[in-house]
This record gives sequence, C-alpha cells and structure tokens, in this order.
Amino acid sequence: MTIKLQRLIDAVQPQEVIGETNRNITSVQSDSRKVEKDGLFVAVRGVTTDGHKYIPVVASTHVAAIVCEDLPASLERGITYIRVADSAKALGLIASEWYGRPSEKLKLVGVTGTNGKTTTATMLYEMARLLGYKAGLLSTVCNYIDTRMVPSTHTTPDPLSLNSLLAEMVEEGCDYAFMEVSSHAAAQHRIAGLHYAGGVFSNLTRDHLDYHKTVEAYMNAKKSFFDMLPPTAFALVNADDKAGAIMLQNTKAHKFTYSLRTDADFRCRILETRIDGTLLMLNGREVEVQFSGRFNAYNLTAVYGAAILTGFDPDEVLVNMSRLVPVAGRFQTFRDDRGVTAIIDYAHTPDALINVLDTIRDIVGKDGYITTVVGCGGNRDHGKRPIMARESALRSDRLIITSDNPRDEEPAEIIAEMMTGLSPEDNAKTISITDRREAIRTAIRTAQPGSVVLIAGKGHETYQEIKGVRHHFDDKEEVLNSSSFNH
Repeated sequence: MTIKLQRLIDAVQPQEVIGETNRNITSVQSDSRKVEKDGLFVAVRGVTTDGHKYIPVVASTHVAAIVCEDLPASLERGITYIRVADSAKALGLIASEWYGRPSEKLKLVGVTGTNGKTTTATMLYEMARLLGYKAGLLSTVCNYIDTRMVPSTHTTPDPLSLNSLLAEMVEEGCDYAFMEVSSHAAAQHRIAGLHYAGGVFSNLTRDHLDYHKTVEAYMNAKKSFFDMLPPTAFALVNADDKAGAIMLQNTKAHKFTYSLRTDADFRCRILETRIDGTLLMLNGREVEVQFSGRFNAYNLTAVYGAAILTGFDPDEVLVNMSRLVPVAGRFQTFRDDRGVTAIIDYAHTPDALINVLDTIRDIVGKDGYITTVVGCGGNRDHGKRPIMARESALRSDRLIITSDNPRDEEPAEIIAEMMTGLSPEDNAKTISITDRREAIRTAIRTAQPGSVVLIAGKGHETYQEIKGVRHHFDDKEEVLNSSSFNH
C-alpha cells in the first residue's frame, strides 16, 4: 500500500515541513525498530521512552519522512521532516488516514469509566450480533472482527493497531464497532482521529493514580473523550455519578442520561435479584436478565440506552436483553456439589470490590457466609492497598489476602501494605497466603456448604506477572480444579 505524503501531512496540520512532499509513503511506524525504506516514522514521547532519541538511527534507514515535535540538530538530505505540536496526536490522525478513515465507515461507540467498560462494550457488541448485524469489539478481554477473535494486549490498542483492526472490521462488512476507551488511551491521544457515533460513561472512582497522579487528571482524561465527540454523536452518562455531569460540560454531542435513582432518559429499577439473575424494570417495562448486582443493573441500563441511541429498535433491544450473558471474569459464578458458590470477578479497585461484595451480601443476606480472596497488583497505586483490604474485611466473614500480579515488587511487601488497613477485629478473620493457587484452593476446600467464595482482582486474565515474566495462571482453572464445580 502507498499513500502520497502530502495527504498524511494535510491530516496533521503541521507547524513546519522541510523537504519534498510529493512522494509516496509505503509504511507508517512509531517503533524505530520496524521502520522501512520509503516509510514514515512518527517520533512519540512515550511513558518509558522518547521516540525523538531514535531519529538519528531512523534517518540512516532510507526512511522517506519523519514526524516530530523537535527537529534534530542535523537534517539528513532526502528525508522530509514534519514538525507538529503533538506527535502522539499526529500519530492517531496519520493512522486513521493511512487506513482510509475506517471509523467513518462504521458506527463506532466508545465506553469509558472506571468500572463496567468491558461488560458494557461487550454486551453492546453481543446485542448488535443478536439483532443480526455484523459488529466488531475492542476490549480488555479480547478483540472481535465479527466472529473472528483477535487477542488483545491493551484495553485500547495503539493508534496503528486500532485503525488496522477497524479497517479489518470494515473489510469484513461490519456495520458497528464497540470499544473500551481507557483513560491512558485518551490522555495519550491513542483515539485521535477516530470518528465516534456515540460515547458512554459508566462511573468514576479511584484508579490508575500511579499514572495520572491525581483524581482530577484521571477525570479530565475521561472527559477529553466526550470533548472530542462530534455534534452528530450521542453522549450517554450515568446521572447517579457526580462525574457524569462533568463529562457533558463541553461536549458537542447530543446529551442523554441513565439512572437507577433519579429521573433520566433511561431509567432502571431492580425488582428482584438472585445469585444468577435479576428482574429489572427498564423505562417502565420488565425484563429478566442473567446478571446480578446493582453495578450490573447500571451496565445493563447503559447498554439499553446506548443500543437505542445507536439506532436499534427499542422493542427488539428489550427482548434481547434477556439473552445477554456475563462476560468472562465478570461476576462469573460456579457452584459445586456442596452448594458452595465461587464467584470470579475482575474487581481490582476499592469501589468495584465494594460493589461486588455488597451485591453478594444483598443476595445471601446477613446470615450468609462470604469468603473473599484478594490481592493488589505490583507497580501500581500503593494508596489503594490498605483500602482494598479494609473494605474486603468489612464485607466478608473471612478474608484471604494473596498475590495478584506482583510484577517487580515482592508479594510479601504488597500483602504487608494491604494488612495495614485492617483493624484488630479484621485481623482476627484474616489470613495471608502468598501463593495465589494455594489461597484459592484453601478458600474453596474449607468453605462451608452453602457459602460464597469471591475471588477478586484478576477475572479473565490467564497469567500472573512476576519479575517481568507472565506465567500461566487462570482463576477459573484453579476454581474448577479445587472442587466438583458446575458452570
């Protein structure tokens, strides 16, 4: 594939161009190791490295053009230099143009928020397919090009991968695409150049402060997604979350709300709840769903509203709500021959953990017995560690603190930080087992008949990251190997 350089230059509105613009570009890269002859290299300032320092190396590869924020001291003959204000944003715009602006050929809906992104985006994808449409999905768990599965490595891929996947969806005849939009992706302009038909906001609680540093910066990253929505799009936000109104402040999109507590465009009430399902009232009409918990009621209301705003028939949407099934690792339930219920959930923030445990307590009642197995990831926000332990202990009858993804930290040190959040009363019902496999097996094998075991934090993940190496580890496999469970 080749594209005229001038076409890519026009997409980024450069501050300065030095060199020939009437030339063909055969590839676009932001990774200096993948640059090809006659290609274009975008020097991006990343979290761990700055692409600008590789410009001299790239210049020796017969590359045709280099996009950068700062021109190198020495300019090589034969190379076109394009200076821009923000090369990360320029990469998104160039990637979109390179792949033929695929987001403009689909109805693309983005979902952002601290919790619920994966469930909401996945259910919207499933809804489209249940209604007979071809659709794509970009999510933490997996990407789908209609029915074809493509493994995912990030919640939101880099701009080149993202636009490549969207282009494949267009090629496969997809009419719709649904994607998670992470705060990192918004802050790093990975979604620059994309044309959205709609955006959904779930909620905002403490998360990713290791990267954003403050809650305000984290919130503004989410808000920037809504700020970029075009006037033709819809913006659907959770009216029960105080950040919902903030998301709508500067958006040009049509504004809509959903709620479980107040008047909204899409209103939900929980009529009955069980461990494996809920009876909901959506805009005055009853529907039985295969999900449990108030947090899932919010997700389902968002799906209901977004599906209708995307253009699907309201009656058909309501009928198919009952056919949707939980996402892997999101309140995924298993029951063994003793009547012990194991629940695997991705909850890895204090708020998500509270939501899941409160849901379980509402279902089993004050006399029900809950064991929670939980850890915290290494190289991430230290401040939430004691909070995670404290909130777990408060809502559990027994607590087992264990490893999550320790990454470069020592598991024992992470556990020790978590334990500082416990009171003497909490300590009396808490044990720590560093080995996650042993922690899960202990929780299940010693569980009382009829009790519930929550295994939180990793959900769908099939690995445990230790010292830079990902070892195979699947909470679901450990549960199934621990007792005679039926899914």
